[in-house]
Amino acid sequence: MSGGGNGPGRYRIGIDVGGTFTDFVMADLRAGGLVFHKEPSIPSDPSQAVANGVAALLERVGARPSDIALIAHGTTLALNAVIQERGAPVALVVSRGNRDVMELARGRLPNSYNFRIGREKSLVPRENVYEVGARMMADGTVETDVDEAELDALASDLKARGFSAVAVMLLNSYRDAGLEARVAEGLRRRLPDVLVSASAALWPELREYERALIAVLNAYVHPLMALYLDRLTQRLAALGVIAPITITSNNGGAMSVATARERPIDSILSGPASGVRAASHFGEGLPYLLTFDMGGTSTDVATVTDGELEFARTSMVGDYPLMLPVVNVSAVGAGGGSLAWLDGQGVLKVGPDSAGADPGPISYGRGGTTPTITDALLVLGVLHPDRFLGGRMRLDAAAAQAALAGMADRLSLPGAADAADAVIRIAAARMSTELTKFLAQKGTDPRDCVLIAFGGAGPTMANILAEEAHVGAVLIPPSPGTFCALGALISDVRRDFVRPARVPIGDAGPGFAHVADLFGTLRTEASAWIAQEGDLIQDHVLGVTCDMRYPGQSYELPIALAIDDGGRLDEAGAVEAFHLAHERAYGFREAGSAVEVMNVRLAATGRLAPVPLPDVAATAPPEPKERRRVHLEAGFDVPVYDRASIGRGVRLSGPAIVEQLDTTTLALAGWDIVCDRHGSLRLERTAA
Repeated sequence: MSGGGNGPGRYRIGIDVGGTFTDFVMADLRAGGLVFHKEPSIPSDPSQAVANGVAALLERVGARPSDIALIAHGTTLALNAVIQERGAPVALVVSRGNRDVMELARGRLPNSYNFRIGREKSLVPRENVYEVGARMMADGTVETDVDEAELDALASDLKARGFSAVAVMLLNSYRDAGLEARVAEGLRRRLPDVLVSASAALWPELREYERALIAVLNAYVHPLMALYLDRLTQRLAALGVIAPITITSNNGGAMSVATARERPIDSILSGPASGVRAASHFGEGLPYLLTFDMGGTSTDVATVTDGELEFARTSMVGDYPLMLPVVNVSAVGAGGGSLAWLDGQGVLKVGPDSAGADPGPISYGRGGTTPTITDALLVLGVLHPDRFLGGRMRLDAAAAQAALAGMADRLSLPGAADAADAVIRIAAARMSTELTKFLAQKGTDPRDCVLIAFGGAGPTMANILAEEAHVGAVLIPPSPGTFCALGALISDVRRDFVRPARVPIGDAGPGFAHVADLFGTLRTEASAWIAQEGDLIQDHVLGVTCDMRYPGQSYELPIALAIDDGGRLDEAGAVEAFHLAHERAYGFREAGSAVEVMNVRLAATGRLAPVPLPDVAATAPPEPKERRRVHLEAGFDVPVYDRASIGRGVRLSGPAIVEQLDTTTLALAGWDIVCDRHGSLRLERTAA
């Protein structure tokens, strides 16, 4: 099916499944418009909410199911399964003598200052770890091959105990995946109803604990994700949707349902990545973007430099380190539901505990008893009690007022508004401190950044944070509450590949031929994967990175390698690039030293037809629909505008409030609001 704008396949739909709402963005590839929609989530069956939303969008635009070119879907199902410990019972198969791999982990104390803190619980209890005699040496040679009789006995035991998922991690399988693959395939033949994950097939990198953890996490969420993906495809097919479906991945790209079913681990941290991908799209042309995603529980930030996302090689999933490339997102503070409380010394604190969606803030009227950031914004007058979520949820302002009045008494403040102001100031100061540290580690001046704010609470708090952290400007996209769905919509297909190298290169080491061979292997593997991902892919690009170090160093630097027109890598350029990177990072270079390549990494991106951002019409400056008293600092009267009335080129002076269905934007005094051609609101400091 064509992904262009002519004939069948006119529409592309992006979806992000959240705990409270499932968000949708539909792009008209012919006319260039975007349609936004929010559907109440159904936790017991998230696929039903997806089907409901797709049907509602089709009816809204008068389209047929056959008009859909692609459905791009993001979900936190795998992540929530790990955090809430509701994955499948998993058995782990290891080489004999390696049964304690999950118990030993990295052998580190959880807290070096408190010996009483217990270790994190192993994802696989020791009684669920099985040993086999198959063994590989460190150089990749097989010492002991697969014993079929041993596999018969193992499969019989696994079947008797009722495991629905099995992970396999043999020592040194990162060198050669063949032995481990034979064990995994032997178990699949004997246990056709059991999902088997092999570590080296998922991520063949050195470090047996991390590799075992990847295989275990993949197996842990595999049955749940497989069931969900089956239901999703069945429900959409019942609507008459025949378009391909992609699932967003940790690396800011997307993958087919077939890949997601085989490798659900690649979707476990995809939610935040989609928002950063959308930010790179809306911030095109801006040299340095700082993403600010503030939801109900936490606030996440990431950086986009010249349109390129920043990646981390290791991240955390709950208590577990994940050794896969993910978009580098950091938590910096509280969310809209974060609780305001007094510590034992009577000092006001905000977070980290959150009211979540249930019971939620006091003003939700669902049983919450502790005031939150949302309650404070309501008492301050920034939020209107009758217009939250476009009026679909009425907030109880009196309850929030009473709770913050009680807090004001304990803090010896004049009234509820003063306590609410203190809550917002402390939350902003906390986020500003973390944000400043985050940028300092990158050597970036916040005055050079544009903060792009999304999530339900992001636009409301963005200007307060920008003022506190001295950020240069703020950008509010047209529909911040569905921004991650937009990120799914525009994501190209992408997958990362890795092979260990561990060879010296340059004058002191002739190992670059091995690096080139590994690149050829990865390129062949990536091309085969791209070919199976669907015919919507127009073309693909490859990016090669080597983890490099001087001999004896404990850590490597990622160095991007150029690929010439003949598909060859540039060795001299790679060595000099490493020396330069080392000099920037550590202040010196060892020009006469050998350089070691530890891993060769390849990122394969299959590019889809781009989704153009729609232009908005120019309008005259609108009249405010009302004025509202906002009690921040000394308090001021604020004009309130509907976002739909603000067209291209409009400039409004702060203080001002802009309301829309999914969020409220606050502009402070000393800032202007300027609407750009795509309908984004840019908050700029007023010229002195």
